[in-house]
This record gives sequence, structure tokens and C-alpha cells, in this order.
Amino acid sequence: MSITSYAEFIGIKKISDAVGTTLRKMREYAQPGMSTKELDEYGRSVLEEWGARSAPKLTYNFPGWTCISVNHEICHGIPSALTILKEGDLVNIDVSAELDGFWADNGGSFVLGADVHNHKPLIDASKRILTKALDNIKGGVKIAEIGRLIETEARKSGYRVIRNLAGHGVGRSLHEEPKEILCCYDRSVTGRFKKNSVVAIETFISTKATYAQDKGDGWTLVGKGGGFVAQHEHTIVVTDGKPIILTEANLL
Repeated sequence: MSITSYAEFIGIKKISDAVGTTLRKMREYAQPGMSTKELDEYGRSVLEEWGARSAPKLTYNFPGWTCISVNHEICHGIPSALTILKEGDLVNIDVSAELDGFWADNGGSFVLGADVHNHKPLIDASKRILTKALDNIKGGVKIAEIGRLIETEARKSGYRVIRNLAGHGVGRSLHEEPKEILCCYDRSVTGRFKKNSVVAIETFISTKATYAQDKGDGWTLVGKGGGFVAQHEHTIVVTDGKPIILTEANLL
């Protein structure tokens, strides 16, 4: 969407605060021995406090209120009573929701408890690269160049990117134009970021795989060839200068 009034800005800011707060609280609530279903139900309760509705459920009838992916899972993980979190797990939570006709999206990977498997360098790289990407987005910048930046920075850090997952426009629905804001350079992408537009920018930084594939449950994606992936995402408003990070309730 494009922000055309102060009322629209307030609307998109409120739902962004809701998803950002929910993600932050879910990360703080998670602990070893807890099932991902229990964590998801907690996320549902926080969203309901805001009056917000789960975007994956509304849009895709997803079997969970949020997406929770663990270890080799990249994204769209289904919350389950059978998936028990353990110390050192690489956990990704993606929270997207709707409130009063406005939609926002926020995601982040973290290590649960002690970093016994040394995932923190990957997570730190993903956070750092997303911050640099956001710092370089403004009206008129080519979308493909942000993909180039993300991929270049990943390589400098000794990692790869997932080439078939992407950020996207958001605001009046979960996925809007631009449909794909890739983590890599694609010469066929000729669009530019537009001032006052609302977009969700994501990093998918990988230790091994460069493509995601279905795990076999119709939802969860894993890396083709294995490895681990860290994802971080913020919903922003594009300006003439530095973007407005709408999901700042869950700042990196």
C-alpha cells in the first residue's frame, strides 16, 4: 500500500506494533521443554489482546496462529504439540496479522538459551545485513540493487542466501506489490522502491542451501541440500531518506 493520509499511517503503525510486540513477547516466553504449539497459543493470546487476527489463518487457512520453524526448517513451520524446544535450538518465529483493515509482517530467528551449536554468528550476520539493507532503501532505489546488497554482504560473511524466498509489499493485504523483494540480484527485476509505500524486507541467510523446498507437509520449507538459515524481517515505510521501521517494537 501507499500511505496517503495520517489516518492510514496510524492504522498501519498499530498493526505493526501488534505483530512486533507479539514476536518479542513470544521470543521472551519461549523456553526449553515447551512445545511449539504452546508457544503459538501464547502468540495467539497476545494478538487477541490487540484485537488483531492471524494473517496466515485469514489468508491461507494455515494450521497455526504464527509460523514457528526449528533448526533445519527455514520458514512456515507448523506449530505442534510434538515439537519440543531444546536448549540451543535455532528458532524462527514469523508473526503477521490484520487489524482494522491493515496488515503487517515481522519475523526473526534466535537461539533458545545457550548457543551450544554456534548459531549466533549466522543470526548476527542476518541481523546486520538486514540493517544495512534497510539503511539503503529509499524512494527511487532499484529493488534489484537491494537484493544485490544482501547477497554480497552474505558472501562477505561466508554465507549464502535463499534465492526463492523474498520480502514483499504489505499493508491492505498480506502480500502486495512489489510481490518479490529478493535476497539476490535478478536483472529481470526492474522496479524501484516508491516513497510512502509499505514493504516487508526480509533476509534469508544460509550456511549451505541456496533454494528452499517443501519439507513434505505442504507448508514447512527447508533448505535443498541441508544447512541452517536465519531470517529477519521488518515492515517499513519507504521515505526520501531512512525508512520508518513500523515494527520497531521488535527492533533487532
